[in-house]
Amino acid sequence: MHANADERRLSDEMISKALMLSFLFSAGLLAADWPRWRGPTGDGTWNPPEVPKGFATREPERLWKASIGAGYGGVTMRDGRVYVMDRPKSPENTERVLCFDAETGEPLWSREWTADYGSMEYGTGPRASVTIHEGHAYTLGAVGMAMCLNAETGEAVWQVDTVKDHAAKVPTWGFAASPVIEGEKVLLHVGAESQGSVVALDRKSGTIVWKGGPDPAGYCTPEVITHTGRKQLITWGPEHIQSLDPETGDVFWTWPYKITYGVSIAQPLYRDGLLLVSGYWHGTKVLKLGEKPQDVSLAWENEKEMCGLMSAPLYKDGVVYLLDKNKGLQGVDLKTGKVLWSDDNTLTPKDRNPQMSLVWLKESEGLASLLNASGELVHVKLSKDGFEELVRHQIIGKTWAHPAFVGSRIWARSDTELVAWALW
Repeated sequence: MHANADERRLSDEMISKALMLSFLFSAGLLAADWPRWRGPTGDGTWNPPEVPKGFATREPERLWKASIGAGYGGVTMRDGRVYVMDRPKSPENTERVLCFDAETGEPLWSREWTADYGSMEYGTGPRASVTIHEGHAYTLGAVGMAMCLNAETGEAVWQVDTVKDHAAKVPTWGFAASPVIEGEKVLLHVGAESQGSVVALDRKSGTIVWKGGPDPAGYCTPEVITHTGRKQLITWGPEHIQSLDPETGDVFWTWPYKITYGVSIAQPLYRDGLLLVSGYWHGTKVLKLGEKPQDVSLAWENEKEMCGLMSAPLYKDGVVYLLDKNKGLQGVDLKTGKVLWSDDNTLTPKDRNPQMSLVWLKESEGLASLLNASGELVHVKLSKDGFEELVRHQIIGKTWAHPAFVGSRIWARSDTELVAWALW
């Protein structure tokens, strides 16, 4: 009797789990999560398992919306929970992390702390995305508060004020780089004095492991690349492009690139030994990395015809897709620097500060999804020969924040709301 009862219980549990798995797969929530800024691999890759052939003809369905405070930080999602940072109107001088149920929009928890922005320009709210890793949520506020929270409950595991504890210096527009997990460390681009462009903390305790890099803080999220079998931490500050040893913080190399107003924002792109960095005022540089970690040289540069700002580029088959401040989205040959085409500001409005989040929808076919500054989700087909706009949908108000894509879903934020849509 007991054995039969146990068997029935296990059978019921298996059926329940199977039904839940079936529901989650159908809802698109068991595809690769979006646990960090720019997705699971940090390079704007979505590539859901199945994209219906007629996806562009289907009207998206809004699943829910929730009121939130202001901020520029992107949305992240893991294990059925959506995370975003904001700055509420009340109480004043605070920042928050908010967590919602991805399927229903139900608020699950919030965690707030004091954050006095003073006279910070564009001081509406936090800039960084919440990074989720092994059940923990890592954050960096606009004036330097770094936190590790229990991702399920919001309970604080540790809290470090990088300004008070590590002499970090807040840049003009506040800290904007999202936390990066590398092994047992969380990497923060905060420009700590001295020689602390990046600070590495033990991700479980918050204790300092190393400081490295000569630059003050910029606004660019660092990235770990692998070149000739060895990892390099690439970080871009207002004076240099830098390569550090992610284990020790030691400098492999620096390349001078002094930027007007210190606006080092868009994440560099690394492919096939070439590192592309693009800035608003002084254009694009492509560095060639050598056999040794210390080897670097200039492959080419263009100060006038390709000037990025905030939008991180995409890459496929030798072509970089880069948002230029004057001509809009461009196709650029990575090896030669030749501009192949531009969209003449068709995909996102021409503006003093143009912005558009670029994500591969189905990279093998050149399909991309772009959330522009007007809050329009634009599906396009990109190639070396040009672009084809397939469809656009108004999904939210004006935004500079990077959305999260999982399965057939998108979660996007503005200064007033967080929305969830089923795209097919």
